[in-house]
Amino acid sequence: MQTPDNATEHTGIAAQDWATASADPQYRAAVVDLLGALAYGELAAFERLAEDAKLAPTLGDKAELAKMASAEFHHFEQLRDRLSAIETEPTAAMEPFAQALDDFHRQTAPSDWLEGLVKAYVGDSIASDFYREVAARLDTDTRGLVLDVLDDTGHGNFAVEKVRAAIEAEPRVGGRLALWARRLMGEALSQAQRVVADRDALSTMLVGGVADGFDLAEVGRMFSRITEAHTKRMAALGLAA
Repeated sequence: MQTPDNATEHTGIAAQDWATASADPQYRAAVVDLLGALAYGELAAFERLAEDAKLAPTLGDKAELAKMASAEFHHFEQLRDRLSAIETEPTAAMEPFAQALDDFHRQTAPSDWLEGLVKAYVGDSIASDFYREVAARLDTDTRGLVLDVLDDTGHGNFAVEKVRAAIEAEPRVGGRLALWARRLMGEALSQAQRVVADRDALSTMLVGGVADGFDLAEVGRMFSRITEAHTKRMAALGLAA
């Protein structure tokens, strides 16, 4: 999916730098929430990839996942350092989101190597699409950081290659993985909605009270775009959406 940052002419807050935009305490609170959620998400991704490496069938696969886990941890460090730079304690910023993300990962624990690959590709991509949508309405400094930490660690192409090869070798695997991916989609969207609903500053940002350009209709279109991107990723995997 095209990053909204590339397609939007920035106005209002999205045209300001952090020093200017953060004078609004509600906007500042929304950004702290956003960075806290992202930071914990990156830390959880690091832990998950390191754990998934244990399921890898070959040493090459294990090394590839370890490299991706390292990239996720670097993203976490960037977010942690940014929170510190804006005089926010990183752990305190992450804490409100830990339970929801931990619940999501517990409810969607993969049973094997292939389910782990699909989860990383599908689940992480849904989250990234959501954060890219929000990033288009952030101040220039925060937007740059968010888009930087959402850079693909290489897991997408790796997952597509491995999953398609597995389906080609054993076609019936495709049905099981398609059901798994549909479950992930539902759980990921529910988790995202729960996180936003629980945080007043973030929910206000999405419906237009802080960030320019969003309204309730646009939120609906946003989730439609996320769903469309998910369908395309399923096709890339060789799975039915």
